[in-house]
Amino acid sequence: MTAISSKRRIWGWFFFDWASQPYHTLLLTFIFGPYIVGIAADAFMTSGAAEGAAKAHAQTMWSTMLAIAGLTIGLSAPILGALADTTGRRLPWIILFSAMYVIGATGLWFALPDGSNLTQILVFFAVGFIGAEFALIFINAQLPSLGDDQEVGKISGSGFAFGYLGGFVCLVIGLLLFVEQGDGKTILGIDPVFGLAASEREGTRAIGPLTAFWFAIFMVPYFMWMRDEASKAGRLSVTQALKNLSGSVRALGKRVSLATYLGSSMFYRDALGGLYGFGGTYAVLVLDWTVPQIGVFGIISIIAATLFSWLGGKADFRFGPKPVIIFAIWVLIFVCLLVVGMDRTQFYGMPLAEGSNVPDIMFYCCGVLIGGMGGILQSASRSLMVRHADPASATESFGLYGLSGRATAFLAPASIGAVTAITESARIGISPLILLFLLGLFLLRWVKPEGDRAEWDVSSQS
Repeated sequence: MTAISSKRRIWGWFFFDWASQPYHTLLLTFIFGPYIVGIAADAFMTSGAAEGAAKAHAQTMWSTMLAIAGLTIGLSAPILGALADTTGRRLPWIILFSAMYVIGATGLWFALPDGSNLTQILVFFAVGFIGAEFALIFINAQLPSLGDDQEVGKISGSGFAFGYLGGFVCLVIGLLLFVEQGDGKTILGIDPVFGLAASEREGTRAIGPLTAFWFAIFMVPYFMWMRDEASKAGRLSVTQALKNLSGSVRALGKRVSLATYLGSSMFYRDALGGLYGFGGTYAVLVLDWTVPQIGVFGIISIIAATLFSWLGGKADFRFGPKPVIIFAIWVLIFVCLLVVGMDRTQFYGMPLAEGSNVPDIMFYCCGVLIGGMGGILQSASRSLMVRHADPASATESFGLYGLSGRATAFLAPASIGAVTAITESARIGISPLILLFLLGLFLLRWVKPEGDRAEWDVSSQS
């Protein structure tokens, strides 16, 4: 068999980001999440709830689903990573979780606009979301094999930029051809394609199958050009996997930089996930935006994410990932402060004229910063983890990274849900994200900019 060049391996790895990004872009943030929260709020009002309470209930319902999915991912990720490292095989796991992605996304077609089967749809969403996140753990573990510690920052940034570009293209297709506006037409002024019935919101519901189809098609280059390392193949052993994982957890006591980095990223990545998961719902519940409006917001955000991810990779190469992470977190804290203090009628107590477009303009600007800084933060975080990962057990190391990103993944949605329920305000409900970002910044103080892997390797050999 002809050897696959390193350039093709890198491009194959990039194609996972291109293929998988629409789950987060179209389904979680900009189209399907807002659609589900909107129909849920309408269903609760139909059942007799007041408007504010109905919207709060809808946001709490969405947050509960994300919290349960996050707990599932967090508790399972390091075990799955350790299992993969005992065999040296990652592709079978990626195939399994890719199937979950496709099944979950396809099932969203059945999201009826009367909200009569919300529980079923939330289960489908969670299955696909868990599949996407589990697959990402194994994809991230392949990053160290694509370049040295200096190169992986640029590779990671370029991968995220390429992925956001894929999400942008898929989002544009969805908005132009599928998602119906209030008049039943897409933003092109045409009926949804394939005879989809606007009255039943079939154009919006078709975004689920579209995302599944996109993923299945564009994972082909990944499977063509990425291979497991045959020399590391071994026998699947749950006992050995748990033993290895236990050793890695115990070793954290000697690796202060890694331990504090996992703790830091646990908080700030959870906060970023909260922004992604609730940005679109905020637009629906607080600003009364329609799904097509949120889609345009998404286009702007993704363009920013694509550009800034690429620039962030350049900055990572020059300055290292840690200062890039710190800068991105401060900008996102500023965004949260803007969002919490604003609605259609006022900005931090200062009244706005009726019909003012100031909130819309400000939230579009927030979209640029959320997309841009979110892309930078994810890319630089992956790069900094490579500097801490043990090359002999990369999947397990990234399983711990996945655990740190998901162990408290319930915290952002649960705290948002709790504050929303208490205040009956979807706007104020976003405020816990500020504290999570600040906790992440605080713990970064003990993280070494170049990681502690080399030092730990020396100590482990002595």
